[in-house]
Amino acid sequence: MFFEESDQIARHKLILLYIIDKVDFRITNSEITQFVLESSFMNYFFVQQYLGEIIKAGLIDIKIEDGNEYYELTPIGKESLNFFIKRIPPNVIQEVNDCYEIKKEEKIKEKQVIGNYYQKNDTEFIVNLKVVENELTLFNLSLNIPSKEQAKFICKNWKTDPELIYKEMFKLLTKESIIKKDLN
Repeated sequence: MFFEESDQIARHKLILLYIIDKVDFRITNSEITQFVLESSFMNYFFVQQYLGEIIKAGLIDIKIEDGNEYYELTPIGKESLNFFIKRIPPNVIQEVNDCYEIKKEEKIKEKQVIGNYYQKNDTEFIVNLKVVENELTLFNLSLNIPSKEQAKFICKNWKTDPELIYKEMFKLLTKESIIKKDLN
């Protein structure tokens, strides 16, 4: 069985509170778990145990939005964090801050580049590729695709390198030889 000393337990709970307080986006259980595991602060089982304990203690609340559960610091959780924050080593705070900046950029990119698909009928899938900035659609392309595998592949490629794909499509669409052929 896993065992931790009480000061280490307190530090780990404070780290979880600090992460939830630090992020300026809604954070789910899986996101905070991934965040913690990538930084090697504690193992999966401790993350789940401590989250449950700090929820039970009223330090964080679970909010449900769009069918997803998100963590949010309560006022007492914020007060507790502020009071005990010096128990978190400065290097851990810096590591959380650095990791947060990376996650923030990923979240921004994730929201701006959208690639999804749905099944139109038994033999067709519609892929929708989008770039959205400040709630304004900059690019939107829908494609009719014959298989689910191709639809998934296109969405994956789009999310991996949208800048390159957009640039190449723009070059093709603005190619002068295409315009000249059309005019003749």
